[in-house]
Amino acid sequence: MARLQPRLPSPLQCLDDERFTRHGVRLLLKRDDLIHPDLPGNKWRKLAPNLQATAGRPVLTFGGAYSNHLRATAAAGRLLGFATVGVVRGDELAHRPLNPSLAQCMADGMRLHFIDRSMYRRTSEPQVLADVLATVGVDPQQVHVVPEGGSNSLAVQGCTALGAELRDTADVAAVACGTGGTLAGLAAGLAPGQRAIGVSVLRGGFLTAEVERLQRETFGARTGDWRLEDRFHCGGYARTSPELDAFAEDFEQRHGLPLERHYVAKLLYALKTLTEEGAFPAGTRLAAVITGRPWEPAQPASSR
Repeated sequence: MARLQPRLPSPLQCLDDERFTRHGVRLLLKRDDLIHPDLPGNKWRKLAPNLQATAGRPVLTFGGAYSNHLRATAAAGRLLGFATVGVVRGDELAHRPLNPSLAQCMADGMRLHFIDRSMYRRTSEPQVLADVLATVGVDPQQVHVVPEGGSNSLAVQGCTALGAELRDTADVAAVACGTGGTLAGLAAGLAPGQRAIGVSVLRGGFLTAEVERLQRETFGARTGDWRLEDRFHCGGYARTSPELDAFAEDFEQRHGLPLERHYVAKLLYALKTLTEEGAFPAGTRLAAVITGRPWEPAQPASSR
């Protein structure tokens, strides 16, 4: 992985935004989106330890039709020369022709396999996973399986470095959460006295239990001072609202930073709202982890 030359530690940018400063809050952007052009943000931190464990075996993983994780895994396979298989949630006919995200996965060499949503929800069950692997045609002993979003114990361990990079620079570190792995590692890597906030981009209120499960599997117990905010998902993953869109457009105009809508915009909108509600005392150094950036299809391989 080192030969891919990641930019670590990622830059920490102080942002002058009066919506925070008038409350005495100093907003910092932890620019994980600048770690690597093809594996940005928490995708690098979660994938790197998993890929080191593959020992050259193919990687099979899971995601939805617009999964950042699937794209990052496919790109890693292209860059490092290992085979990748993506198990996609949903009926194949519903995804034909392929959207640009899945088309990019295929362009990077990923083999796609579609399964219905009911089975997809059960892929954490050993027998269901075994049935999926058999249907895909891979030997369980010859493939490294990475869960949806890349969130497993290896990924959590990888994300502890994010917390360590923020020691002595922030009082509160905040991150958008889909599967919970980044928050689990971030909170564990922070120093005593620091705290972490996760902003869920999914509705359902189940992520607290998932983060606790990941921390128990990785560290043996719930670790660090952290909590989840469940009010800012805008109805669920990949959904927005007029308020969120207006905030994101205004933020982009103010600061010249394009905001990825599904995670980053929701995070920053949540932090603005929490600041206005008085959640952070004056003098708080508030670090927002920028886990990704707006995605555009890559150029064809011949022009790279």
